Amino acid sequence: MRHVLAPRRFIAILVLSLIAIRPALPGEKVYVGSKGTPAKRVAMDQIDHSNWDALLRRYVDPDGKVDYKRWKANAADRRTLHQYLAQLSTADPTLKSAKAAKLAFWINAYNSVTIAGILQQYPTSSIRNHTARLFGYNIWHDLLLTVGGRPYSLDEIEHQVLRKMGEPRIHFAIVCAAKGCPRLLAEAYTTEQLDNQLEVNAKDFFARRTHFRFDAARGSFQLSSILKWFGSDFGANDKAMLKRIAAFLPTQQSRKAAAKGQGSVSYLDYDWDLNDQR
Repeated sequence: MRHVLAPRRFIAILVLSLIAIRPALPGEKVYVGSKGTPAKRVAMDQIDHSNWDALLRRYVDPDGKVDYKRWKANAADRRTLHQYLAQLSTADPTLKSAKAAKLAFWINAYNSVTIAGILQQYPTSSIRNHTARLFGYNIWHDLLLTVGGRPYSLDEIEHQVLRKMGEPRIHFAIVCAAKGCPRLLAEAYTTEQLDNQLEVNAKDFFARRTHFRFDAARGSFQLSSILKWFGSDFGANDKAMLKRIAAFLPTQQSRKAAAKGQGSVSYLDYDWDLNDQR
């Protein structure tokens, strides 16, 4: 016998599918996930990230580039993504969970909502095409994931949730769909693997010339603009920041100089082009 969806469930899935394929209108608030009911909410360490993990492994290459074209063409996998976002909505931030579980949850939330937002607008060449400053749709403010009954924007997840958790390595994990971002890890962040995943991605980040350069003769560091924008998360000044990132740097000379807090600091231009496999 063919399985028949209950009317309400069918409508919910239909709405999610429409969100996945229709570009946002200027000034429109776009909600992903689901409101759910308080009785069905769970702690963040009870959220299963396996669907997100499977999607990342299918559409993200080892360099962190995303096959948006193929993902957008697969209606079943777009639905799976929105079903995962609905699953995130069942988490209750007020329930007790380990810090690692909360960090993994919110990193995955940020990355999956960003991907959903890009797929909604695709084809596009940059997320900055969808970040209107005064009037119109701004993906960082107007794309909202409901968690525990309340909506969170990407901007709020980054600045009001993740940054306040005191783990600066999040800046090597959350990805705003730009080439200047850290590599999008082709797997979900998990409670058990979080520390290792953050460490691996931090080292990958500084191993790329687009993010880090060191001139030993001049004693000068050129860093990604991410360290300019969020340097305070790594220390009160350049010396403290260099000491904090020293362990992630790719060469012995750069690690030694940074560990002493020695060297001038300047910043590289940021590449806002889409992290698209095309």
